[in-house]
Amino acid sequence: MKLGLATLVCFLSCVWWSDGAPPTCYSRALGLGKETMALLDKIHTYHRTKTCAEVLPTIFIDIHNTCITAKLQDILYVVLNHMNQYCKERPRIVLLKRKLVNLYTIISKLCYRDMVFFTDDCEAIDTGHITPNYREDRLQLLVEQR
Repeated sequence: MKLGLATLVCFLSCVWWSDGAPPTCYSRALGLGKETMALLDKIHTYHRTKTCAEVLPTIFIDIHNTCITAKLQDILYVVLNHMNQYCKERPRIVLLKRKLVNLYTIISKLCYRDMVFFTDDCEAIDTGHITPNYREDRLQLLVEQR
């Protein structure tokens, strides 16, 4: 009886710790985008990498924006071709390179058909401010209400 109870407890603890389903392309891209933004924030605030971050363009990763692939290419170019050798070898910069390459590969190649782009506001990736993009039918309703 005790062996059966111990087996049951072990089984239930394994089920509780495991995830129910593997991550999808979308969830992986979304998670990697958040991780990259957190890492960029650390790079901009950490005293050893603050000087390295001065040449990095500002980017607000929104995987629902069609301009994200072009902006990822831009920041990848800057990170891969950094002028300072000291900055190229910093562990956080190396991790940033890996995360950006993975995110770009996921968005542009592996999961391109699974991605849904809601906006094409390239300025929102640079500034972080999303401007409402009304379609023609919504604009017509706004004009009629005035």
